[in-house]
Amino acid sequence: MAFEFEILATDGNARAGILHTPHGAIPTPVYAPVGTQATVKALSPRDLQELQTTLVLANTYHLHLRPGEELIQQFNGLHHFMGWHGPILTDSGGFQVFSLTEINQIDDEGVTFQSHIDGSKKRLTPEISIQIQEALGADIIMCFDQCPPPRDRDIVQKALERTHKWAVRCQEAHPDNTVQALFGIIQGGIFQDLRAKSAEFLCGLDFPGYAIGGLAVGESKQEQYRALDYTLPLMPTDKPRYLMGVGDPDDLAEAITRGVDIFDCVTPTRIARHGAALTSDGRLHLKNAAYRSESIPLEEGCTCYCCQHFSRAYVRHLAITRELLGHYLLSMHNVHFIIQHVQQMRQAILGGTLRDYTDSFLRRYLQRD
Repeated sequence: MAFEFEILATDGNARAGILHTPHGAIPTPVYAPVGTQATVKALSPRDLQELQTTLVLANTYHLHLRPGEELIQQFNGLHHFMGWHGPILTDSGGFQVFSLTEINQIDDEGVTFQSHIDGSKKRLTPEISIQIQEALGADIIMCFDQCPPPRDRDIVQKALERTHKWAVRCQEAHPDNTVQALFGIIQGGIFQDLRAKSAEFLCGLDFPGYAIGGLAVGESKQEQYRALDYTLPLMPTDKPRYLMGVGDPDDLAEAITRGVDIFDCVTPTRIARHGAALTSDGRLHLKNAAYRSESIPLEEGCTCYCCQHFSRAYVRHLAITRELLGHYLLSMHNVHFIIQHVQQMRQAILGGTLRDYTDSFLRRYLQRD
């Protein structure tokens, strides 16, 4: 079997496992850095390897527009094209179609939209999304879904029904999961009954894995956690669970404790480009004058290249002057921080000490008394 998910240990609802894929094993829980354009911004594949990255996400919508899946297929898929030979996950393009573009028409067949690059008219359907993802060659691919605003019940319900129909069509377009595993996406906004309806329908289709979509799109953290509380118990225990687009350190702690296995998020590299660093004491906004002459690293005891060689004062200087090295060092540190955080939670699950770890981490990160 090219794909297999095994759970090695549990601690409460949290799980530590291994997801086997054609391009390598993924220890879970796992955070996947986002490589929107077939590159994690500012970092090379060699950097990602050194940071112990085991999964990278690439974006179907953006790669369909540039350079096009046909070109990538000529290079034998994303792995060869981008020089990353570990596991890759691609999203369906659905989120970007609904969030980045001016939508001309949405119907039960799919979405017609304008490219944000040149304004040309494009069409995405479940079948086209699957076709693009198959050409890209990722290990894990996603069903085409509609991601609505989380609090408008009427819109959420209509999107849910469309998402379910599209999931069936995606499965029909991609019946063989031996080379690429197709995950279903549970929607439902913040509404418990709609999440339950979506979980029941999609789990009945028996996908090799499941994602929780429609969160981190405007709801509060408490609403997000409540949605996880009533969605996760309805999901299969023997298949990987993927929470899409969530990656703040406190959210990772909360979600892993509840039983999530896979995460992706642009936050580490995005805030790096704005001069911010993730630390155990919260975010450092290095452009603040308070860090102008600090000789200590971003995080005491951190083993990343940035913290081993440079001071806060120097990294602040790079951020203020917008030097590319600043983007690189901060991206490296932030991705390292998140990956280490998730790995430490995995070790805590294996050792039965997860609550001690999360309580200690959240108390410090959120500055709780």
